[in-house]
Amino acid sequence: MRSVADLVSPEIMRALGWTLLHFLWQGAAVAALLAGILAFVRRADTRYAVSVAALTLMIAAPATTFTMLWKSAPVVPLAAVHAQAAPDVAVSASHRIASGFRLFASMRPQTAPPDVLLWFVQAWFAGVLLLSLRSAGGLILVEHVRRREVKDVTKELGERCHALQRRLGIDRAIRYCECMRLDAPAVIGWFRPVVLLPVMALTGLSEGQLEIVIAHELAHIRRFDCFVNLFQIAAETLLFYHPAIWWVNRKIRAERENCCDDLAVSTCGNAVEYARALATMEEWRATPMFAMGANRGSLTARVGRLLGVATLGSNLRTPGLAVGLLCMAGALAGGNALLGYERGAMAANVSATHSIAAADPVVVEARHFVAAEVQAMVKAAATSLTRNLSAAPERRTQEQQSSGSSSKSEESSPKQSYIDQMAAAGFKDLSADDLIALKVQGVTPDYIRAMRALGFKVDADQIVGMKAQDVTPEYVHAMRDLGFKVSAEDVIGMKAMGVTEEYVRSLRASGLTPDADQIVGMKAQGITPEYMKEMRDLGIKADADELIGLKAQGVSPEFIHQMSSLGLATNTDELIGMKAQGVSPDYVKQMQALGLKPTADDLIGLKAQGVSPEYIREMRALGLEISGDDAVGLKAQGVTPDYVKMLQGAGLGKITTEDCVAAKAQGITPEFIEKVRKHEFKNLDLERLIELKAVGIF
Repeated sequence: MRSVADLVSPEIMRALGWTLLHFLWQGAAVAALLAGILAFVRRADTRYAVSVAALTLMIAAPATTFTMLWKSAPVVPLAAVHAQAAPDVAVSASHRIASGFRLFASMRPQTAPPDVLLWFVQAWFAGVLLLSLRSAGGLILVEHVRRREVKDVTKELGERCHALQRRLGIDRAIRYCECMRLDAPAVIGWFRPVVLLPVMALTGLSEGQLEIVIAHELAHIRRFDCFVNLFQIAAETLLFYHPAIWWVNRKIRAERENCCDDLAVSTCGNAVEYARALATMEEWRATPMFAMGANRGSLTARVGRLLGVATLGSNLRTPGLAVGLLCMAGALAGGNALLGYERGAMAANVSATHSIAAADPVVVEARHFVAAEVQAMVKAAATSLTRNLSAAPERRTQEQQSSGSSSKSEESSPKQSYIDQMAAAGFKDLSADDLIALKVQGVTPDYIRAMRALGFKVDADQIVGMKAQDVTPEYVHAMRDLGFKVSAEDVIGMKAMGVTEEYVRSLRASGLTPDADQIVGMKAQGITPEYMKEMRDLGIKADADELIGLKAQGVSPEFIHQMSSLGLATNTDELIGMKAQGVSPDYVKQMQALGLKPTADDLIGLKAQGVSPEYIREMRALGLEISGDDAVGLKAQGVTPDYVKMLQGAGLGKITTEDCVAAKAQGITPEFIEKVRKHEFKNLDLERLIELKAVGIF
């Protein structure tokens, strides 16, 4: 099998190999430069633009290097080298870098690359092929989803989506579809975009949350993010071996989501609801990498950013710049070493042939030039770092002045982050989820202190629950004044069910003294003072638990009045039992029309066994005289009209209800009767059959 080296010319292999090696330091240098810039940039759109520019530079660097290595002249006059090696001090930095590239291109080796370089190129080809197949598979999957697994949304939702599209100023034709495969909204397609809305999102998010999530997807379309994402995939495929490529792409994707978040919030408002929607969708993550999804990126960072919660890296500007500059210096030093190795290999090869490489003035001048360039850039980096360090206090002072602080203490000291405020209130070592929940619900240090002053030993979950239900110190005082010894869970439950001071007083005026749990239960069931008064007027003397049971089963004053008019007792247990079993006034009337005089307990038993008026009529039509108790027994044993007909058809004489119950209980079946008759037993009645079955003769 022919290898890549057999299919490509040696000149191209040589240039490609050295290009890939040189990108190791070039990519590191660009990434370090980006890290230094991002340390001082806070706007998401600016960070995104800078990151995309860095990725573009990473693609351009190896392309430029390859072109220069392949097409540049093999020899440069010494005078030109000296001219490039000793640039004038007043020359701009861009001219110096361009000169360095030209000098580097002029010094490419003219000999065949070593075996390790050849293997490196072949491994690179294999990696590009594998990642290309992976990318092709992803594109096929996305196309399959678009063609086979989507359907248009309802007309009403489609109109809302188009209205939102117009608010964002998007004139493109966009299709809105439901999709079962995905678990969160996403966008697929470059020229004919499709917004996919999974059923889980349609049912699991509120209308406001769904609207702002759709706005996020439309923001991707408005910004043409799908095309940038395709460019990122191409960069990852071609330069997969360099970690800097993956790091820059992560930055781009994170800032892209931040940009779309900002656009969605500015269009629909309500950043808190959007943060809740993101938290809800975090566990639904199943978005393909070729799709733009609202749930991509770091949940903690995005929600913290939306809510203004300070993150760990938000105060690391100066250290970030320092690290970036140090990495830049290291990358340039590595590039200098690689150039030295390359020139050394060339010099050794030329020495073996001509014995003059040791005094090659071009190599000497080139090394002097590169060393001078590295020293100049390191010196510039150090100067920039010193300038930023010295300017940092002044910038902080300006930021404090621009914040409009009215107190001198706030002007002289930096504002505490939300994490610090929670720690000062006693909530230390909080997780990211705890911080997000606290911030979303608007929990402040003063609120925490107020609740603790009331004797509540609350943790983060409890304080979030109290704030979510709008539990105030005044509400707690009011409940305690009414005699309730409430815990944190009690006040959360009472407030969640809308228990007010007036509601408690109305219950007390009715002669009830419920505790906190009973109050919550009564409010949850919708028990009102009017309901209690109607029950008293009907003669129902019920306590709090009985009232809860009556209301939970749907016992209304009308139901009680109807049952009383039919002559039934109306105590709470019987009323609850009849309502729970579905005993209706009409059912009672039909049973009474059959000559039965059932009590409330009888009716509960009949209904529980499924005895209907039709069942009693059918049994009586077969000659059985059954009462209510008989009907319950027959139904409990599973005696049907067909079973009675079978017994009567077997010639067993007159059958009573007791006979039917006993026969069914012993398992007398048509097959058993036929088996007995095959033995020529004569004059058998049902009693004998039951005895034969009981002793197990057959």
